[in-house]
Amino acid sequence: MPEFFPGLIIGFREGLEAFLIIAIIIRYLQKTDRLSSIKYVWRGAGLGVVLSLVIGGILYLIARGLSDVDPVVKLWESGASIFALVLVSTFIIWMIRNGSNMTSDIEGKVNKTISNIGILVLTFAFVAREGVEIAIFSFAGNYSIIGILIGILISLVLTVLIFFSLVKVNLKVIFNITLVYLILQAGFLLGYAVHEGLSAFKDLAVIEATNPIYTKLFDLSGTVLDHKTGFLGIPLYVGIGWYSKPEIIQFLIQYSYTLGIFGYWYYFLKKKQ
Repeated sequence: MPEFFPGLIIGFREGLEAFLIIAIIIRYLQKTDRLSSIKYVWRGAGLGVVLSLVIGGILYLIARGLSDVDPVVKLWESGASIFALVLVSTFIIWMIRNGSNMTSDIEGKVNKTISNIGILVLTFAFVAREGVEIAIFSFAGNYSIIGILIGILISLVLTVLIFFSLVKVNLKVIFNITLVYLILQAGFLLGYAVHEGLSAFKDLAVIEATNPIYTKLFDLSGTVLDHKTGFLGIPLYVGIGWYSKPEIIQFLIQYSYTLGIFGYWYYFLKKKQ
């Protein structure tokens, strides 16, 4: 269950953006009387999905191949989390800076793209970006595949309803709420990467177990705040990446990153105003 909700949100967030991008491009092509180009949108989207599935499958096979070597698995999970963090952080910064202008930005790119192949490549790039982020995020964070798929399905239904004007929703509010959660999950990935990396170094005797770097900030395991069993700890773990027994360095790095991104968002909004 702790892995289901983050997977649901990530699947919904990334799926919604991918489907909205497709909807925006199709609507713009309809508006500019370029109906013959719409089939290239679907072809580009299909290729983007295929690339995402291929990368997801490769990551899955790598993870399974390392499953019997515990310290190596921890290093893999740490490295995968950092790699996912770099990609997701880039996406977060882009959303903070350009999220409110997404429609005009996409329409501008389509307007500059004359050829059908250009439309295909543009759609492929947008969809592949979202799909690859889902693949990397899910395997780095070990999120529930079922949760991700349900999230994607919900985002598809919502996009169809919006496209045919059957419902009206404030997309800005939805994107801001999910962006907040994405930032918290990115911080969690960083904390997880530090924790697993330190654990691997200890198992491999790279860093002695008595080194002060392993000093815990606090230990609330076995209490209601236990992130694995506590009735308060589990929702905190799902929501903000809470650990009931974090190393000092893990805690500082994780929440410094989270507060730093929120601080940048606040600064950007104030500057824009």
